[in-house]
Amino acid sequence: MFFFIGLAVVFGAVLGGYVLAGGKMAPIIKAAPFEFIIIAGAAIGASLVGNSFDIFKAAMGGIGKCISGPKWKQEDYLNLIVLVGKLLAVMKKEGVVALEAHVENPDSSPIFGEFPKLAKDHGIVQMICDPLRLAIISQGNLDADAVDDIMKTAIKLHHHEAMRAPAALTTMAGSMPALGIVACVLGVVKTMGAIDQPPAVLGALIGAALVGTMLGVFLSYGMFEPFAGRLGQIVDEESQVYNVIHQMLVAQFKGHPQPVVIEAARACISHHNQPSFSEVFDSLRGG
Repeated sequence: MFFFIGLAVVFGAVLGGYVLAGGKMAPIIKAAPFEFIIIAGAAIGASLVGNSFDIFKAAMGGIGKCISGPKWKQEDYLNLIVLVGKLLAVMKKEGVVALEAHVENPDSSPIFGEFPKLAKDHGIVQMICDPLRLAIISQGNLDADAVDDIMKTAIKLHHHEAMRAPAALTTMAGSMPALGIVACVLGVVKTMGAIDQPPAVLGALIGAALVGTMLGVFLSYGMFEPFAGRLGQIVDEESQVYNVIHQMLVAQFKGHPQPVVIEAARACISHHNQPSFSEVFDSLRGG
């Protein structure tokens, strides 16, 4: 909702102010499609040159994320804590070897099966299973600090890779004003080819050329740079799921009691998504 409100304000302020000042929309409407092809096409092409296809696809898909917002909601964080909590309960009651079936085949695990949305996310499943696999191999002689370091490294790497998409959008936004100048120069070249025309025709051609400069700056600072900033915020928020897993597993491996494990998980979650302690405790107890 706020995404579209923001875009409406941007377009309304720029174009509305122009019209209120006595400007005519006809020249902009006539020139904008061709200038847009030059600017957006060159920006996309340059992004394909400068990034892998996966990063480019994530950057373009990130615009959709700006509309839909972060993937994980309060219910998902509660479910994640319960999922990890149930696995840790199995380890505590039945021994670490009992986790092997869940860790090696999470697709067939009844515990993972209770939470299909989380189980479909490869990153979450991997972040849960890899440290537990180490616990199984070590037969309980696991160094919690070593696991802590390993998980911090994994989270840092994942976050670094996820931030490549906002970086690609930022680079694209940065190129658009210059590409707008390119479009403008091409318009001037076209105008010079019609130098023998009357002033009214030349004025229209120059005006159309200047639309390229305006559009490049407008697309950059009014759209794509805000898209990149918003996508970065979403990446930061979505990474909280990995911190929840990290804190729960490390707290458990260090031998902390369940209330501390729960609070360690809750502390990683933004307040608007943070389930209450009683919700988490009751869900774990009920399971």
